[in-house]
Amino acid sequence: MPRSNHPRRRRPSFSGGTAGGRDGAGGGEDGLDLDRARLGIPERESAPDGEWAVRTITARNAQKVYTCPGCNHPVQPGVAHLVVWQEDALFGSEAGLRERRHWHTNCWRGRSYRYR
Repeated sequence: MPRSNHPRRRRPSFSGGTAGGRDGAGGGEDGLDLDRARLGIPERESAPDGEWAVRTITARNAQKVYTCPGCNHPVQPGVAHLVVWQEDALFGSEAGLRERRHWHTNCWRGRSYRYR
């Protein structure tokens, strides 16, 4: 007979749900945030217009409509794309992260480096 004063163990959920929210505010019992682990670490790119962090969003994780700054067309849900922010922003990396933008992959690769 199990003792009633011991907390029950949580079973891992494999139904596609996550332990933490998309904001990174939570995780499993061991402190892991599964969404952050799935998204991975952003790649760093150097360009004439600065240092950029580029994260790939898979078609499965693309759930909202965004406007691509490269072509001004919508990035539809279910379309793989990139999230890009400037690492060397004028007011710091946190300001660059707040100003992140969702780009079509081809628009980001073919962008011009003119002053915006």
